[in-house]
Amino acid sequence: MGGEVSVRRAAPADAPEVARLLHDFNTEFGEPTPSVEVLAPRLAEFIAEGEITVLLGGAGPHGLAQFRYIRSFWSGALDLYLEELYVVPARRGEGIGRALLEATMEAGRVEGATHVDLNTGETDTAARSLYESAGFTNREGGPEGPSMLYYERDL
Repeated sequence: MGGEVSVRRAAPADAPEVARLLHDFNTEFGEPTPSVEVLAPRLAEFIAEGEITVLLGGAGPHGLAQFRYIRSFWSGALDLYLEELYVVPARRGEGIGRALLEATMEAGRVEGATHVDLNTGETDTAARSLYESAGFTNREGGPEGPSMLYYERDL
């Protein structure tokens, strides 16, 4: 592990780099993905309009965190939904993922969010370890509760 990892908020001009990282992420995990050329203008628009927030980590950048805020009707406060956290394979283990996760949570606190949620694959043990070491749980009601499950489908 090296020194402190730089993290900065992406601007619309960073959209091509964000698109490359997201494309590489989906490709690595065998998920369908539009091309970088299709993603970049869409991301520029979403970033400019505040639909998403993207943090870039490392000098490359070598990773990203992409998240949204959603107002909770339960609490009336904002929830933060971490949609993507990705570090390029060659740079994993350098603290980039942890720096991005911590910066994401801090950004949420600054905006008034009181809750953060995310999902990850059961077999992604490195991500699960990172999230659990940061205090996340996948148990309803805490460590003794039943496992929480994430479901999805296309419409």
